[in-house]
Amino acid sequence: MTRDKQTMITPLTIRDHTFHWGERTYLMGILNVTPDSFSDGGEFDTLDAALAQAKKLVADGADIIDVGGQSTRPGAEQISLEEELNRVIPLIKALQEEVSVLISIDTTRASVAQAAVEAGADLVNDISGGTYDNQMLPVVAELGVPIVLMHIRGTPKTMQQLTDYEDLVGEIYQFFEERIEQAIQAGIDRSRLIIDPGIGFAKTYEQSLELLRRLSEFRSLEVPILVGPSRKSFIGRILDRNDPKLRVWGTAAACCAAIAGSADLLRVHDVAEMYDVCRVADAIWRS
Repeated sequence: MTRDKQTMITPLTIRDHTFHWGERTYLMGILNVTPDSFSDGGEFDTLDAALAQAKKLVADGADIIDVGGQSTRPGAEQISLEEELNRVIPLIKALQEEVSVLISIDTTRASVAQAAVEAGADLVNDISGGTYDNQMLPVVAELGVPIVLMHIRGTPKTMQQLTDYEDLVGEIYQFFEERIEQAIQAGIDRSRLIIDPGIGFAKTYEQSLELLRRLSEFRSLEVPILVGPSRKSFIGRILDRNDPKLRVWGTAAACCAAIAGSADLLRVHDVAEMYDVCRVADAIWRS
């Protein structure tokens, strides 16, 4: 699939922000308001700390702030609906007043997505691709916001036991074909769909690398591609670094690979560093 194909994807306009897919790489900054996320758990679980981090992400070049109240690290337990709402809604209300960029809600629950959008979120990022909650796609359609559909098997608690693919890319591609069709049938316009192959989610070390090598094969689905390699364990394995925060430059290499493979949007912790990486990689591969 050529770069010409990428530029044919319909631009996405949300409020006064337009994403011209293919022209440059966009950055989604991670803001986990959780006590137990794999890399930054407990760092931003107060409103003041989360707001300060959001402002830093914006200053560093983030196009979207992705707010998550439920950890999705391997082995993570599901929290209650009330707890998730209490973590994310006050922050989203505050962010709407304090930052100019778009706000994403990282959730698998339709009721959280609805409350978040009503509080000021602009799009939904669902790691289950709308499969955990059968109301997610109809609710997103009713709200009229974009949604990121990620590929996963099982739940964060069980996913690393579910990595037995016969055809890794083929099976994930089929999943996306089905989820895109379901989303369109629910009333979501194709131009408001983004896919994420789910690096590290029900994927082994080798499978995560294969997905990065073969990312461009998803281009023929004709929707933007989000990739989230940031600080993940496959990078730690290559570098022999147990501390996720020491995986910044390994993340940079993975981001370069994703951009070479036609990624449109990168979900990252270290926005300042990846901003520079993206600008140089864009000059190489998108010019």
